[in-house]
Amino acid sequence: MNKILIVDDDKELRANLSEILKEAGYQTFEAVSGKEAIEKAASEDFDIALLDLMMPGMSGIEALNEIKKINPKIRVIMITAFATVENAVDAIKKGASDYIAKPFKIAELLATVRRMLEEVRFEEGIKKLNLDYTLNSLSNYIRRRIIRMLWLKKKMRLMEMTKELEIEDHTKVVFHLKTLKEAGIVAQDKAKTYTLTKEGEKIFDCLKILENYLSK
Repeated sequence: MNKILIVDDDKELRANLSEILKEAGYQTFEAVSGKEAIEKAASEDFDIALLDLMMPGMSGIEALNEIKKINPKIRVIMITAFATVENAVDAIKKGASDYIAKPFKIAELLATVRRMLEEVRFEEGIKKLNLDYTLNSLSNYIRRRIIRMLWLKKKMRLMEMTKELEIEDHTKVVFHLKTLKEAGIVAQDKAKTYTLTKEGEKIFDCLKILENYLSK
């Protein structure tokens, strides 16, 4: 369950935000000030912080800086009044991910939260895939053909692939399969049958988009 920290000196607003987010399936925590928010960020790994821009004592910008030092991955959504939108934009330049202006609609709030969480998942996915290595493995035409073949046929053996690729030396195919296995795109079972991994299936979808773009 994703954890969201709500930081605002307005008790009623905090309670309302907490109720909305809990009903949407999120786990919520509350802080009345920037100082308390920093303390909680140091003890809990939050996915998102909803941070009021204008608070007594420590400002939202000051709290933003300290929270990002503690948890660089956290997505911070600034809460601002219409009159301080320019300040909210400045906060984005200093590390906030987005802002919502008061009075905001529930649908807008939830859409912003979902978008932030999707960004987190996307970044984690890129790190998991080791994107530089993955893209390098896709630069080779034979490896791209292997991915397409496995997508279409689901399972293939080495010699079957070698024949379809029209390559006489099967050791060349073994080399390309090894590269794809190391990138987490292809797997081999005990029967020495090759298949695409779940990551490989996602890569195939990306490959189609990339090739369509490059062909334009």
